[in-house]
Amino acid sequence: MAKTNTLRELLGDMPFTAEIDWALRQRNRPRKDHFNLSRLQKSLPAARAVVEPFAKNAKRGRNVLFFSTLHYWIEQSTYLGLTLAGLGHKVTLLTLPYSEWHKEMDKFTQRQRVLHTRDALSALSPLIEHASFLDLRPASVLPERIQADVKEISLWDCQYTLMREEVDMDDPKDRALYDLRIQRNTFAAKAAFEYLQSHKPDVVLIPNGLILEMGIVFRVARYLNIDAVTYEFNDQREQIWLAQNSSIMQQDTDYLVNARCHLPITDEMFERLADLENARRGARVWGKSKRLWQYVSSQGAQETRKQLGLDERPVVMLAANVLGDSLTLGRDIFAASMTEWITKTVQYFAKRTDVQLVIRVHPGEKLVPQAKSMGAVVREALPELPSHIHVIGALDKINTYDLIEFANVGLAYTTTVGLETAMNGCPVISCGKTHYRGRGFTLDPNSWDEYYATLEKVLANIPAHRLNEKQTELAWNYAYRFFFEYPRPFPWRLMNFWDDLEVWPLEKVLSEEGLHQFKDTFDFLVNEPFIWK
Repeated sequence: MAKTNTLRELLGDMPFTAEIDWALRQRNRPRKDHFNLSRLQKSLPAARAVVEPFAKNAKRGRNVLFFSTLHYWIEQSTYLGLTLAGLGHKVTLLTLPYSEWHKEMDKFTQRQRVLHTRDALSALSPLIEHASFLDLRPASVLPERIQADVKEISLWDCQYTLMREEVDMDDPKDRALYDLRIQRNTFAAKAAFEYLQSHKPDVVLIPNGLILEMGIVFRVARYLNIDAVTYEFNDQREQIWLAQNSSIMQQDTDYLVNARCHLPITDEMFERLADLENARRGARVWGKSKRLWQYVSSQGAQETRKQLGLDERPVVMLAANVLGDSLTLGRDIFAASMTEWITKTVQYFAKRTDVQLVIRVHPGEKLVPQAKSMGAVVREALPELPSHIHVIGALDKINTYDLIEFANVGLAYTTTVGLETAMNGCPVISCGKTHYRGRGFTLDPNSWDEYYATLEKVLANIPAHRLNEKQTELAWNYAYRFFFEYPRPFPWRLMNFWDDLEVWPLEKVLSEEGLHQFKDTFDFLVNEPFIWK
């Protein structure tokens, strides 16, 4: 991509210019750069003083390499790294001081970001060793499998950035973005490949583990057969999602199913899950979340049917995801993309006037207006929408849970609406690699032929495909485990990190109270086997 400042690019190629300017002019000035760790820097001397006595008395733990990029991840990772050091682990924090993953920054600014990061994290020594990714010596060549990983993740990076699945390599802007991601991910792969082979940590800890350099470092670690733990956050405060040796964004819940789903769901569990579902139906926040899953309260099934002009023909509800969401990347099974799946599905139903198709555009599209709307995908597939096909936009005053109540068949890619539809006893055809697929309460085609055959079979006799009592119980059991046991207790989410730190300062986290609540999670983060209590 085009350089933003030619002069700074030239200065960045000259030895010591960035270092001299940093030492003489920039170090003590307020930072105007978006990449800003000043608040972190001010907090670290006191934070280290809190952790030192815990680290001194802790039993020696594991050798943990913690990779982090983007300033907000680095802030959160630093405090997590301090906590792990306080528990006795040898932590190396490997940072990549980027702020813009989608555009190229001039070399002078980038070099000064390395210096700023080094200064900001200097107070971590000797508890944590810090190294900059940009100072590493990259490997000269990459294995073919890692080269393929670079291409795949670079494409996902473009889809994530552009918020659409189509990346046009003939479009100069799309191509420039893809080339930049190839360049950066190739460097990251080579640097990680060399570093991990020479340092051989016990475990690599990585946020996200799917896209950008975070995804590349994860892939390299697994290629080298080094254990890797990835993590992300849901909508609830004091919770974290964790995955061992898989990207958390793929939401592999096999270990949860094997350990928990054979256990019965109690009345208390049922009531807790029903309370969550009722909050979503009522467009209310729930628990420690500020997120609204619906923007309009339930109006009731009959009122919603009337509002949409539906008649007595069976209703098929297609629940869409937000394009470009990292929870949808790499989830294709028989369709090349969610766009292709929706396109071919609405074209199929255009000919099925014996049923009504309702397409629920994800309300989350409201939060990412730059994303290509699934409503636009439908209009491109069917410029003239038949009267028996209805599209509900992200901002339309329709509650998804009213649709679930009267839907006769559900279609889903990866959205949890598919799971919630199955909880209502409705047959659900699962078409993407979603975490609840194959759990005993969805129909799971693996090819286009199987998909169309499943549609034909279900639509020919919808009542016969209603979930039986055992299948419905399975859906409720799985939902409880996913919503309440899959997330683990954790003190600081990424968003509002500094607010959370006031509630859970390091001394409280490392206290008997904090460890009682969070110690299992910290153990899981360094790849200790998880033990259910």
